Amino acid sequence: MNPSVRGILFDLGGTLIDFGRVDVDALFEAGARLAYAYLQQLGQPLPPFVKYRRSQYRAIRWNYFKSCLTGREFNALELLADLGGKMEHDLSRTQYLELAWQWYLPLSKIATVEPDLPKTLAQIASGGVKLGLVSNTFIPSEVLDRHLADEKLLDPLPVRVYSSQVQYRKPHSKIFRFALAGIGLGASETMFVGDSLKADIRGANRAGMISVLKDPVSRHDRAGIVPAHRICKLAELPQIVARYNRQVQ
Repeated sequence: MNPSVRGILFDLGGTLIDFGRVDVDALFEAGARLAYAYLQQLGQPLPPFVKYRRSQYRAIRWNYFKSCLTGREFNALELLADLGGKMEHDLSRTQYLELAWQWYLPLSKIATVEPDLPKTLAQIASGGVKLGLVSNTFIPSEVLDRHLADEKLLDPLPVRVYSSQVQYRKPHSKIFRFALAGIGLGASETMFVGDSLKADIRGANRAGMISVLKDPVSRHDRAGIVPAHRICKLAELPQIVARYNRQVQ
């Protein structure tokens, strides 16, 4: 008999929110221009835009490479403050968060969510199932929470664990343990839904969770990484959860 499902943790990008095919260079350029304009508005000392953009790009690229290599995440808010200090910026934490939002804004504009996703999450939660998310991201938690609020997804997901907060990236076991502690459930009674075989499914399987791969293009399993379930869209989840929980009634 399968265990009952008392909680579901979701990946963010590619699962709850779809960013599609991202043109990284174009988005970075757009974010840099918004950030530069915001700093100009605040009267902060700045180099020419080309030099500003180049220094930011190199810093992000190096820190991202290092985080992927080590499995330890960095926080872009701290990086922005460090780079700002070198330019002699005088900003409050609130202003640095707004600066981070300006960098993120072009990405948020191309984001999409499934139709009626808040209703799908509400339907699952109405059965007493706890919900949360676990995301690999260097973006500050406050910025992502702001985006989730815009998509009406913040309140349905009271437990949110970002690698930029806890420093560990999926599939590291610690980030899953943080999330399970936050949701107050054991691994065997918690589903994890994600779109990455390597980060999401492998990590969830190792943690002993019920893994669900969001896989609209029917990818092949990778080196023995096999999800317990596959779905094309999140609207399929209520039926899967209902099957588990019917068995234990």
